[in-house]
Parts: sequence; structure tokens; C-alpha cells
Amino acid sequence: MNARTVISQDDFAKFREFFYRKTGIQFEDSKRYFVDKRLVERIEATGSETFRNYFVNLRFQASGDELQQLVNAMTVNETYFFREEYQLKCLVTHMLDDLVKRKTDRSPIRIWSMPSSSGEEPYSIALYLLEYWKGIHDWDVELIASDIDTAILKRAERGVYSPRSVHNLPAKLLEKYFKRRSDGDYQISDDLRQSVEFTRVNLMNPADLRGYRDFDVIFCRNLLIYFDDLSRRQAADTFFDALKPGGMICLGHSESMSRISSLFNVRKFPDAIVYQKPLEAR
Repeated sequence: MNARTVISQDDFAKFREFFYRKTGIQFEDSKRYFVDKRLVERIEATGSETFRNYFVNLRFQASGDELQQLVNAMTVNETYFFREEYQLKCLVTHMLDDLVKRKTDRSPIRIWSMPSSSGEEPYSIALYLLEYWKGIHDWDVELIASDIDTAILKRAERGVYSPRSVHNLPAKLLEKYFKRRSDGDYQISDDLRQSVEFTRVNLMNPADLRGYRDFDVIFCRNLLIYFDDLSRRQAADTFFDALKPGGMICLGHSESMSRISSLFNVRKFPDAIVYQKPLEAR
């Protein structure tokens, strides 16, 4: 950190409140070093002389480009293929069969992965559907993956992964769907890349959410732990509206929708607990 640029406690408080309003993410005091370091990087990258000058530009810049750069710097993207695999098993052995039994038309099954991070989760869903769901030849599937971080979305679309990212994959799937690069990383197949549509979405911005409706399944894992109670309830309302009646949402293993919202019913499958929008809900 440049010694000439100092983020005071008052600066931190102002920034924390602003960032929370924009993203729903609440930074605790324990994150001071993380936040200060990235703020100073952006202050210096933009040529701003002080936090005050930078903050004025951040709040009033019409294009919003610097806010997006800052969001990209502040969001944490830690994931790998087949993370919390028990939910993927539940998807192909119970959830989808439960959903298609009630389908009265041949409309595609719509799945939303939010946040998508660098793509490991949505590509894992696609892999699991192709390899393990017996209904994949009978139903069209639309897989939408969204994140607030535009830089991480570009990485996801490229589909290049480190050995660490793919360490959970069975060798036969790694060989079938990936190509080893000269630098030691893995390039995912074009077919899988084309099976996922990546989009930028901020859950706290209603304008971003127009058109995100009629999903059968939502994966939102390990995002709500970064929100406070108010932001969690707002996110729960958003997901409720985005689901079809009877649609289901999977959260991270340490998250519970029952502690956030009473809108959803708890469904206990052999592999996992998920949360369902009531069939009678509109």
C-alpha cells in the first residue's frame, strides 16, 4: 500500500455504506486491510490524489465504469468444479424428475446459476446433466449464469482452468470435456462453453433483473453469507419472483433460507435439502 494514500476510519465508513447500498455486500471491520488495499489500488490507478477526490468521482461518474472496476476488485471468486457435488446429484436424481412431472408444456427447463464466478459451477451443472440425467435427451435446457463481476465473466466465457479448479473431476470426464494446454491449464470444450449463457447481474439493482423470470431451478451458493439480514431478504424476494411455482433453489451448505424468508417450503431429498416456491404461489 502506498504510504502516501491513507484510508481513514471515516473514509472506510463512508465507502462501506456506499458499497453496501450498491451491492448488498457488507464489509466488517475485520476486512479493513482487504478493503483498504483495493481502494488504494483503484485510487492510484485512476490518478486521484486523495480518497475524497476518488469517492466523488465514484459516486457521480455517469458511466458507472469505475464502480464496476471497483466491484471487480472487491468481489471474491473462490470455486472449483463439482463443488458441493451432493446438490448436483440431487438435481439429476430427484429435483428435475419432480419438476418435469408437473410440466404441462414442452418449454425448456430453465436453470440460473448466480453468482457464476469463473464458470466452474454452471459448467459443472452442464456436465452433470449431460452425463447423469436420463431426461437430457427428452428436454431442452437453458442454463443462464450471472455475476456482478465483469472481469470474472470474461474468464468464465474463455473456459480456461487451472489443475486446482478441475482436481475434483473424474479422469474420464476431464479427458472427455477438456483439452490440456501447453501451459498446463485446461481448456473446456466448445460444446460446453456454448451450453451456458453468461450475463452481468447485480441482485440489488431492479433494472438488472428485468427478464429474469420463469426459472425451474436456481443455484445461489455461498453468496448470501456476504449479505446482512436486509440484503438477504431482498435477495430471497428476488429469487422467489424469478422462480416458477414449484421451482427450487439450492443454497450453500452453511446457508438456510428458513432463517431468511418464510416464502419457501423446505424439501428434503435423500441427497440434499432445497427450498421450493409453493405450487400455488404466483
